[in-house]
Amino acid sequence: MSTAKASSTLLTEGTIWKKILNFAFPLFLGNLFQQLYNTADSLIVGNFINSDALAAVSSSGSLIFLLVGFFNGISVGAGVVIARYYGARDSEKVERAVHTTTAFGLVAGILLMLIGILFTPHILQWMGTPSDVLPQSITYFRIYFCGSLFFVLYNIFVGILQSTGDSRNPLIYLIISSMVNIILDLFFIAVLGFGVGAAALATVISQFISAVLCLIRLMRSKEEYRICIRSIRFDGFMLKQVIRNGLPTGVQNSIIAFANVIVQSNINEFGKMAVAGCGAYSKIEGFGFLPITCFSMALTTFISQNLGAKQYDRVKEGAKFGILCSISIAELVGIVIFIFSPILIAAFNSDPEVIAFGVTQARTVTLFYFLLSYSHCLAGIFRGAGKSSVPMIVMMVCWCIIRVSYITVIVRFIPVINVIFWAYPLTWSLSSIIFTIYYFKSDWIHSFDGQKG
Repeated sequence: MSTAKASSTLLTEGTIWKKILNFAFPLFLGNLFQQLYNTADSLIVGNFINSDALAAVSSSGSLIFLLVGFFNGISVGAGVVIARYYGARDSEKVERAVHTTTAFGLVAGILLMLIGILFTPHILQWMGTPSDVLPQSITYFRIYFCGSLFFVLYNIFVGILQSTGDSRNPLIYLIISSMVNIILDLFFIAVLGFGVGAAALATVISQFISAVLCLIRLMRSKEEYRICIRSIRFDGFMLKQVIRNGLPTGVQNSIIAFANVIVQSNINEFGKMAVAGCGAYSKIEGFGFLPITCFSMALTTFISQNLGAKQYDRVKEGAKFGILCSISIAELVGIVIFIFSPILIAAFNSDPEVIAFGVTQARTVTLFYFLLSYSHCLAGIFRGAGKSSVPMIVMMVCWCIIRVSYITVIVRFIPVINVIFWAYPLTWSLSSIIFTIYYFKSDWIHSFDGQKG
């Protein structure tokens, strides 16, 4: 390993707040462009086609995350393993973990593509997708999942780079692919007049470009995390480590997405205008997630690297700083969305009914973003410590079982859509309380001690 190069990406050395911010800021910008990437479909579809097309794209969101979230969770687990050995300066194990993770990504991407294409109509019908938007939803969804391999590999490659402290190069590649996606969206839909399938195709092409750029970077690297095509294979021990750390996160993502599918099915009962309005808000909410996601990811890598290096005091200080930054910025974003929600929702669709639904949801949940941020940061800390089963259990119980039970029961007695919206801040509060108790009462910080391999 090149010492100068390694020290620039290692999070085990240097001023804590500078290291976290230098790592988190490119993640923030990357997530920003990722959100623009995802929002472009809805903005362009909603303005250049119609509200039915916007509802079709919106109805696919929870279903996409249901399938994609599982494999993304596994990639998070792989990143924890790689970061741990990278922080411990164990080059041989880093190489084995990187190539095992890549092999997993290839298999997972192909499997996800087949599942997505085959089961699309059945799941959308089960969700109660309005019949007048169902054909367009199926088209969008099936084309999107034709690019599953590229999407999974991109996340795997980004996970490898970020686990070693490199958040800048993924940012560059994401900016490029986001620009490609937006340009293709405009060309296919605004210029050529194609339908929602073209929006999905633009996304697939941009995902392919971002995955290829990441792969080229990893193949040309001179560090131990370099990818060599002939070395891509499963290593039994590393695969177990990846699965052990990643499976709980993957299951958690899928279960939360499944719960959101049920929530979406309840929203669907209020009609296509509710679907379009809530779908527009979900795109705006993605911007509220930016500080939440970037600090959660930064904390996972920071905690993992420093626990690998057995720097426990540094772990504690980094955790405090990351949590404080995340909740402060997230709440500020929430206040801005609360104030300007009518204008923001109208950017997607000018129908007054669509705007009303979107604004109602925004003004119910945005002031509670600090709770969402707090829960995600602690979940990221526990994942970095190899305790990924803890956030899985807490989020499964609070954000799935309790949330779905609450909605299923209460909405039958009070058939008002606000009941659905209030489920979010209520369950965020509960998870925050449980995470706080575990953070102060358990010995999560010594979770890596004694592990061999």
